[in-house]
Amino acid sequence: MNTITVKFGGTSLASAAQIQKAAAIIQADPARRYVVASAPGKRTKEDIKVTDLLYRCFNEAEDGEDFTGTLTKIHDRFADIIRELGVDFDLEGEIAVLKSHLEHKPSPDYMASRGEYMNSKIIAAYLGYTFIDAAEVIFFQENGALDEQRTYQTLSMRLMGEERAVVPGFYGSLPDGTIHTFSRGGSDVTGAIVARASASSLYENWTDVSGMLSADPRIVENPRVIDYITYTELRELSYMGASVLHEDAVFPVRKAGIPINIRNTNAPEDPGTMIVASLPAVTGRRTVTGIAGKKGFSSIHIEKSMMNSEVGFVAKLLKIFADEGLSFEHCPSGIDTISIVINTASFTPHRDAILHRIRQDLEPDVVAVEDGLALIAVVGQGMVYSKGTAAKIFAALAGSGVNIRMIDQGSSELNIIISVDELDFETSLRGIYHAMEGLMK
Repeated sequence: MNTITVKFGGTSLASAAQIQKAAAIIQADPARRYVVASAPGKRTKEDIKVTDLLYRCFNEAEDGEDFTGTLTKIHDRFADIIRELGVDFDLEGEIAVLKSHLEHKPSPDYMASRGEYMNSKIIAAYLGYTFIDAAEVIFFQENGALDEQRTYQTLSMRLMGEERAVVPGFYGSLPDGTIHTFSRGGSDVTGAIVARASASSLYENWTDVSGMLSADPRIVENPRVIDYITYTELRELSYMGASVLHEDAVFPVRKAGIPINIRNTNAPEDPGTMIVASLPAVTGRRTVTGIAGKKGFSSIHIEKSMMNSEVGFVAKLLKIFADEGLSFEHCPSGIDTISIVINTASFTPHRDAILHRIRQDLEPDVVAVEDGLALIAVVGQGMVYSKGTAAKIFAALAGSGVNIRMIDQGSSELNIIISVDELDFETSLRGIYHAMEGLMK
C-alpha cells in the first residue's frame, strides 16, 4: 500500500471545526497514515497564535512578570478544542507542567514546542492514532544542525511499528535531551523528514491556500496558481519571499524523490500545486513559473583599476565578509568593478568594520554603499529555451518608469535577478508579472 504523509498548518488546526476538517481529509484516503501537526494558529485576523502566546509566557516569566494571564489564555484555547472534539485529554496536567517549567529556568524552545506537542496529542486521541513525541525521533547535533543519520534510522524503525501515527512538528531534541526547535514554519521540515523516513510516495502539505501562487497576491491582483513546480524553482522562489512552504522542507524529500502537494484544508477538492523533481509533459515549454521579491538590501560597490589582473582580489574581499560571519546574496562584477549585495539588517552592525577592512586590505579607488534596495527574481526552467525573456522584463520596467540598479543571471538560466529601489518594488513586481503572464501558461 502506498503511504502518504500529511502535514497540517496552524490555520488548518486553529479550532475544533478545523481539526474536524483535517480529520475528514485524513480519513478519506487510507494511504494517509502519518500526520504531522502544527500548533493552533489564528482563528480570525485579530486572533493570536498559540505559539505566540507560549513565547509571550516565556518572556513574562524570564522578566519576572506575572505570566498566569497568558497561561490561562493557552489553557482556554485548548479547553475549547478538547470540549468540542469530545476527547479525553489531561489538559490540567499539561498546563501544570508548563507552569512548573516557567517557574524554574524556562527554555524558549521548550515553551514554543508545547503548542505542537499538545495539539498533536489531542489530534491523535481524536483520530485513534498513536502519538509519537518528536523529541524521541528527531535529533539535532550540538550546533543545532539536524542529525540526519540518527533521525532517519530511529524514526524509520519507529514508524515501521505503527500503522498510523501523529508526530508533532517544529521540534526535536539535542544530544542532552533538551528540546530544540526549527525556525518558524519548521513543521514543514518535520513533515518532509517523516515523509522520507516512512518512504512515503507523496508528502501532502495542507494549508489555507489552494497551492502556490505565481506572485504575491498582496501586490499582484489574482495571480495564477502554479500547477507544477520543480524543487529547484521552489527553492529560488521561497528564498526570495514566496512563503507557502519553509524553504528547508525541500531537502529531505528531494533526496528521496518524493513529490510535495500543497493543498487547501478549506477547499480539499482543489488540486493545489505539485512540487516535483522535473516538470511533466503537460506543462509544455512554460517559460516562467513565478516571480518573487523582497526588500531590505544594501550594495557595497568597489572600483579598482586593473582589478581583473590582481590575483586573489575577490577571495580577499569575500574573506572580509566571512571573517564577520556574514553571507551575501549576489556578487555582480565587471573588469574593474565588483558589488556585494547583502541583507541590510545583517550588514548594519558590521558596516564600519567591513568598510575599514576593504579600504585597508584591498586599497580600492572607490568604495560606496547604497541602501534601500529590493530584489526581484523571475524564475522558470523554461527560460533557458526561450528567447527575449530578459528583454520583456527590461521593457516592462522601462514602461513603468523604473530604473534597474542591478542585473544578475546564473549560468543555469533558471532565474533572472533584478535590483530596484525599494520605492519602486511594488510597481516593478506588478509590471514584470503582467509582462510575463503570457509566458506562465
